[in-house]
Amino acid sequence: MGKLKLDRRTVLRGAGSIAIALPWLEIMGHEKVAHAAEGPAKRLLTVYTPGGTVLDKFWPTDKADPTSSNILKPLAPHKDKLLVIKGMNMDCAKGEQHQAGIIGWLTGSKQEGSPKSYSSFPSIDQVIASRLQANPATKRPRGSLQFGVRWATGKSHGLLSPINSATFEDSKTLTPLPPRLDPQEIFTDLFGSLDPGQQDGAALRIARRKSVLDYVDKRYVALGSKLGAADKAKLDNHLTKIREIESALEQGAVGGGICQLPMRADTTGYNPTTGLNSGNAGEIVDSRSDEMIPKVGQFMMDMMVMAFACNLTSVGHFQWTDTEAKHTFPWLSLKNHHHFYQHDGGFLPAECEKIGIWYSQMHAHLLSAMDAVEVAPGVSMLDESVVFFGSELAHPPTHDKKNMPFMLAGGGGGLKGGRLLEAGGKPHNNLLVSILNLFGDSRTSYGHEEFNSGAQQGLTG
Repeated sequence: MGKLKLDRRTVLRGAGSIAIALPWLEIMGHEKVAHAAEGPAKRLLTVYTPGGTVLDKFWPTDKADPTSSNILKPLAPHKDKLLVIKGMNMDCAKGEQHQAGIIGWLTGSKQEGSPKSYSSFPSIDQVIASRLQANPATKRPRGSLQFGVRWATGKSHGLLSPINSATFEDSKTLTPLPPRLDPQEIFTDLFGSLDPGQQDGAALRIARRKSVLDYVDKRYVALGSKLGAADKAKLDNHLTKIREIESALEQGAVGGGICQLPMRADTTGYNPTTGLNSGNAGEIVDSRSDEMIPKVGQFMMDMMVMAFACNLTSVGHFQWTDTEAKHTFPWLSLKNHHHFYQHDGGFLPAECEKIGIWYSQMHAHLLSAMDAVEVAPGVSMLDESVVFFGSELAHPPTHDKKNMPFMLAGGGGGLKGGRLLEAGGKPHNNLLVSILNLFGDSRTSYGHEEFNSGAQQGLTG
């Protein structure tokens, strides 16, 4: 009998039209190699984790192996598609120490004005979304998707705030875009039309949601006649968003090819809006929701990847939490919140390293899911995409923003991984410019001009 071999395009088929792509296996023969896609990158995913890292446990010890550190070791299966960038400073982060960092990360903007102010520039994910949406060939039902897991903890009490906002609209209003938090609601909205047993139910849910939006719309129109010019402008922008949501609801995923129904996780007991009940110091603990963070996070990452595969969007933002991160880590046997281990209880590097390793494990899950989707023979979704991992500061106890722990993954736009890139103390605005360049945007600066010195060299080889 000949030796069994599997084709690398093999899928596991279940009931109905469900099919799950397999990762590379030894039985398939030669291993897939890193592949940098020709032409502009096709998808962008930004991933936020809070509070910097333990720098001496984060930076690779071997320039040719970006996973040669304790914290990054879980990413070893993807090292050929991972670029770790060392020596990049977030010079634009002027303002409140955490707020300025998360606002500046994707915008290159300082926090001007009061501590309640936001960005002076759109975030690059939204600029790229606008660029892709302007081209009929790359236009998608949704310009972008924003997901959050355990978001708006502590002082923001579940509400949008400069302390938890990373993405900003590409418009005159620069409206901050809060992430969607309810995994089951996301599943229904994005993939209800793919469930073979729930076609009628999906249509009814969409109709019901549209009726609610119509009702809200009418209430706001009545209110608008009583407002001043500034408030009315804000209201008009909000109404536009409502209508966009309604339009998007009519454009569900269409199954077939690489677009398949994600496996729906049971998230019973998880409260997506538990932040509304949070205490300033993290003293109010929702143990049940905290226990489910890994499960919910993986479910939401899988939905983001399948939203890409189903061409529902080409731009995503995934936010694990906010800059306070005042939730616990029961699965790591850590009873206090992340901010406690960073600052409030004094800097506790062993605990922060443990959390950092876990985040790397989650990043590995995401990259595996993207790499398992074959968009063309020998080309994975990850090969055509750019994933930008970042935080709002570098060194937890000092809130220092020099030598930021930034990573890029994928091969979109010719991005080349498998190494550590030394940036030499350059402003991180340069990196934002280079990411825009990977998507065919030719600009040479981004954000506040004084924090620019040209595109960061070396991303493509």
